[in-house]
Amino acid sequence: MNYGNIKKCDIADGPGVRVSLFVSGCRHHCKGCFNAETWDFHYGQPYTKETEAEILEALAPSHIQGLTLLGGEPFEPENQAKLAELVKKVREAFPQKDIWCYTGYLYDVDLIPGGKVFTENTDAMLSCIDVLVDGEFVEEKKDITLRFRGSSNQRILEIGKMRSGE
Repeated sequence: MNYGNIKKCDIADGPGVRVSLFVSGCRHHCKGCFNAETWDFHYGQPYTKETEAEILEALAPSHIQGLTLLGGEPFEPENQAKLAELVKKVREAFPQKDIWCYTGYLYDVDLIPGGKVFTENTDAMLSCIDVLVDGEFVEEKKDITLRFRGSSNQRILEIGKMRSGE
């Protein structure tokens, strides 16, 4: 897996101050995408153990609220194994911090058994994610007044609460 960027002080992609990992590779190719260079699976640099250590270190300060995964597309099958490993380590090291993930895939269609991108790693990823923003960016539904979403079709799903029955 490659990644395009790590933002260590991101305030746009979830609540509070966050560490955001922009992975490479996306098959959606949404018209008007803000990060089209990350469509290429080879864009950026290889994700390594050193990259993982850098992210974990960046998450350590108390003012950091959590981690956000976006891209590119975190749920592309090629990205899921590394990200499942990362979110598990984040959850273990920082149980008080939240994990957000942006995906163009639909939670209840594509990320379920038999879904378009369901793999042996999907449930492991989802089990560590607190908030999933799902749905492709649709330029015709772009709305800059929406918080943490680019277009009105996208949903903010508190899957952590859904799992715990809250």
